[in-house]
Formats: sequence, C-alpha cells, structure tokens
Amino acid sequence: MSWTQGFVLSLLTTLLILTFTSVVENAAVQDDSKPANPKGAAQQVFMPASDASNFFKRRNRRSTRYYELVVEQRLKIKANEQRREYNEEQRNEYENYAEEDRNEIHERSRETNEQVREYHYDGLYPRYYWSH
Repeated sequence: MSWTQGFVLSLLTTLLILTFTSVVENAAVQDDSKPANPKGAAQQVFMPASDASNFFKRRNRRSTRYYELVVEQRLKIKANEQRREYNEEQRNEYENYAEEDRNEIHERSRETNEQVREYHYDGLYPRYYWSH
C-alpha cells in the first residue's frame, strides 16, 4: 500500500468518525422535565459576572454562628486564664502565710527552749556541749 492510499484511508476514517460523533451528539434524548433553553449549552454553563461574583462572595462569607463560636472560645480561654492566675495568687499568699506562721512558731519554741535552758543551767557544765 502506498503512502497516498494510507493517507486517503486515514482521512476517510477521520471524516467518518467526525460525522458519527455529530450525529450521536444531535441524537441525544432531551429531558422534557426542564424547559428548552433557546441559547444553548453555553447559557447553562456560563453565568453573568455579577452572579458569579455574588456566588463567590456568599461562599467566602462565614456564618455569624462561626464568629459567635470564636468569641465564646476566646471568653472561655480568658476566664480560664483569670481563674488560673487567681488560684496561683491565692496559693502564693497561703504559702507565704504558712511560711511566716512556721517561722513564728519556730521562733517561739526556740525562745521557750532557751528560757528553759537558762532556768536549769547550774554553771558547772559548758553550755551547748553538743553543738561544738
């Protein structure tokens, strides 16, 4: 088979395919539930620019419920931080009070022990022998 015959055969095949695809496209059964659109398929696919921009504006806008949830979460976080700070402050105050109380009790008991030693000291033995 020569190259011209191959070329003509491929052209005929292409022409046949194109013919049948256009017939098949036109032979599609229309859906009668929808009214016929005189402007064609392009009208169904494309929309005016104003409608498209409104669509994207609506899609990008978040609902008010979202912002309410964000505000509630922030309030909860702030309340937790305030509660944590308050509890920490109370704990620090209690620790300071307990430390001062222990120091005062220790000082009183030390003074009492010193007075008892002074009272019972007879002068014969060195004081605080065990502390050297």
